[in-house]
Amino acid sequence: MAKKSKDGELVVARNRKARHDYLIEETFEAGVALMGTEVKALRMGRASLTEGYAVFYGDELWLEQVHIPEYVQGTWTNHTPRRRRKLLLHRAELDKISAKVQGSGRTVVPLSLYFKNGRVKLEIALATGKKSYDKRHALREQQDRRESERVISDLRKRRN
Repeated sequence: MAKKSKDGELVVARNRKARHDYLIEETFEAGVALMGTEVKALRMGRASLTEGYAVFYGDELWLEQVHIPEYVQGTWTNHTPRRRRKLLLHRAELDKISAKVQGSGRTVVPLSLYFKNGRVKLEIALATGKKSYDKRHALREQQDRRESERVISDLRKRRN
């Protein structure tokens, strides 16, 4: 099942690997053009964003390689799991993203898929790829932060 977030949104899927692999520069909220069986499958809380990315075809932004499994109770009208899906953004946002992507080494990656006021929304990010040493450095910082918090909590427990 999908999980409720702090904002009351029903989160279907998150791409935690994207924050590890990419340096997130800017995020956008986009609508997604879906078929009925895709929405029903998403309401069951089933989707995978790990291999997904967005690409421009002409002047439109399309979502590629996002896996939404077939709806179990669907009939011959069922969708294909990895089909191309159109992202719905304002023209100004599309122009801004297009200009930055055509620049240097940037890509558009999906971060999370959720329901907001009954509509499916996708949080996408303009991102650049991290080098392997950047990833190791980020992991080291995270481990150090956890360790220091553990020590501080132990000291507080001993005082009481």
